[in-house]
Amino acid sequence: MLDRVYLDWNATTPLHPEAREAMAAAWDLPGNPSSVHAEGRQARRLVEEARAAVAGAIGAVPRNVVFTSGGTEANALALTPGLRRDPGLAVERLLVSAVEHASVLAGGRFPTESIGTIGVTSSGLLDLNHLRAMLEGGPSRAGVGDAGQ
Repeated sequence: MLDRVYLDWNATTPLHPEAREAMAAAWDLPGNPSSVHAEGRQARRLVEEARAAVAGAIGAVPRNVVFTSGGTEANALALTPGLRRDPGLAVERLLVSAVEHASVLAGGRFPTESIGTIGVTSSGLLDLNHLRAMLEGGPSRAGVGDAGQ
């Protein structure tokens, strides 16, 4: 039998052994991190330690690290207009790659006419010339194969 290489990491990425061990240890704690009792405080401490570890690994401030259940939730959170720090900065358009996950466009956060699709090369890489043209000229509905392949 041939060895197989798992490449479908869209929804079921294999866990790194250290992540699996940390999760298993956390599952043994009954506390809700939002509770004030001893078990809740212990759970909160673990969450905050994990947040600090991730922040340290990527050079971020711990308070800016948000944990989500997966990519779809992360995309929805990132594209929620209320999260912008300066409410005076209106978002006029959303530019996404032609191969973006459907969750980026879900939820109706942006009017259809304000969404531009950036073409990708035949290798699946963002076509930077197409992106540059879109940034200079406004939204475009061009997709895969329409820009500089």
